[in-house]
Amino acid sequence: MENNKNDLTRLNKFISHNSKFSRREADKVIAEGRVKINKKVVDNLATQVDPRNDLVMIDDKVIKLDDGKTYTVIVYNKPKGELVTKNDPRGRRIIYDTLGKKYLHFRPVGRLDYSSEGVLLLSDSIDIVNGLMHSPLERTYKIKVDGPISKTLEMAMQEGLELEDAKIGGHAHSKIVSMNFKPFAAYQILTNGDKFSKLKVIITEGKNRELRRFFAHFSLEIMDLKRVDYGGVSLNNLPTGKSRFLSKDEYKNLRSYLKDNE
Repeated sequence: MENNKNDLTRLNKFISHNSKFSRREADKVIAEGRVKINKKVVDNLATQVDPRNDLVMIDDKVIKLDDGKTYTVIVYNKPKGELVTKNDPRGRRIIYDTLGKKYLHFRPVGRLDYSSEGVLLLSDSIDIVNGLMHSPLERTYKIKVDGPISKTLEMAMQEGLELEDAKIGGHAHSKIVSMNFKPFAAYQILTNGDKFSKLKVIITEGKNRELRRFFAHFSLEIMDLKRVDYGGVSLNNLPTGKSRFLSKDEYKNLRSYLKDNE
């Protein structure tokens, strides 16, 4: 029986998701002729495998499919001036212009607006995307606002805030009117001045322009917003406009979280 193309995955991807080897290390053992598929040696890096039906071995040791699931997650350091969408009627730059066509089938975990930057996770699994997007995982941001942080604002970060009118700070065409803001998981005021202030905040939600709406209620506009961490996945010196695969530990933590929250 022939394999369905939709069931196939790159051999290096299968190995990296189901063994101790990273994707780069997987490429190396493949090139060295140490990998067998159905007892036949393969050394072509472009080889594809059916995870459920093919027998994959490295040094004659069987690589077992982990929970029957294979997927890829990448982290992209989104720059300002890119939209998190697959097309824009106005012809503005989108993230896939930078990521390239090979990632067109990857979906983003939530959004970062046009003027925001930093950690953006994407996956080729809709279940993973939905699981992470609707999770209470911590999102960490560095923010610069155009004024001082008042005691009233600080109290709202500690206790939460419920707004009947949260339109200010949102997109002009957004249909969201009211919004309930949970207490921030943590925050640190880095500088507090009359002309601008800088903060590091951690929240556990990803609502539409949540932070921009929150600070706008206190007559503060966010001048810079950068997400530096999402659920323990950080940039790790990843340059702006570049992407990377998750590390083995990041994959392990992701699988553990998703399994605990099935």
